Amino acid sequence: MNDSFPRPRIGVSACLLGEPLRYDGGHLHNEFLTQTLAPHVEWTPVCPESEMGMGTPREPVRLVDAGDGALRMRGVRSDTDHTDAMRSWAARRIGELAGLGLHGYVFTKNSPSCGLFRVKVYPSDGGPAARNGRGLFAEALTQHFPLLPVEEQGRLHDPRLRDNFIEQVFVYQRWAALRNGPRAPSALVAFHTAHKLTLMAHAPTLYREAGRVVARAGRADWDAITDEYGRVLMRAVERLTTARKHTNALQHAAGFLKQTLDAGDREELAGAIERYRTGKAPFTAPLTLLRHHVRRSGGPEWLVAQTYLHPYPDELMLGSV
Repeated sequence: MNDSFPRPRIGVSACLLGEPLRYDGGHLHNEFLTQTLAPHVEWTPVCPESEMGMGTPREPVRLVDAGDGALRMRGVRSDTDHTDAMRSWAARRIGELAGLGLHGYVFTKNSPSCGLFRVKVYPSDGGPAARNGRGLFAEALTQHFPLLPVEEQGRLHDPRLRDNFIEQVFVYQRWAALRNGPRAPSALVAFHTAHKLTLMAHAPTLYREAGRVVARAGRADWDAITDEYGRVLMRAVERLTTARKHTNALQHAAGFLKQTLDAGDREELAGAIERYRTGKAPFTAPLTLLRHHVRRSGGPEWLVAQTYLHPYPDELMLGSV
């Protein structure tokens, strides 16, 4: 484990960690979360239906469209309405989570309380369900923390989505530390400079937009300017990287090493980047070589400090593309 990374705190549906809290008394143990990711994060497990007092096992619930887009959480057999109780509990629980300083959240797929995408919503007239809903707790939490990185456990099987979520979590953690650190324009400038290649690899246009926000740092309220910067930052890193954007970032970095590398090293690095661009090598190949040359040359200083070179613990980069 790379000890240079403080462990972010991530909220998670408790059943994904193996806790038997589902409606049927079972769980949805996820090995990636408990074995691969667990050594690098602090988990905060949550089970809305259990914690609000519905018991385990319990009657399953579903989302019902009550009209005008208003969703109700009702018992499948009894039609008992749990909506108000869930929303009241969620407001209290989210207040507690706010005090913990979450850096991400992993929800349970298809859950009427914790589902993030495409949760079934049943019409009140008994017709077929539409997959256009979001669990009541997931909806409340994402509204309260609009910048918080969130994901569903099923989507973590996709290497690109998984890597993107992990990177978002560590970027968000650094941004949260920036907001709570010295309230100085120079701190925001340093943060933006350190994330230059990261932003270029995700969204070059938003990198420039973030730069315009930074330019106003000395003339604006600290909380307002860092919040504005955070909105641009997280919009950027939500966008998936591509081989083309990674190649541009790698070549941009390599260009600043031309004066310190001999012809053979320059050719080797350019070749590694080209093999990655053409799909003949994973992203970690040119990244590792770039790290080596940056470390050996000792500069330039801005390049040494790039989060792009060490976005999160190396043990989590095995699936990087």
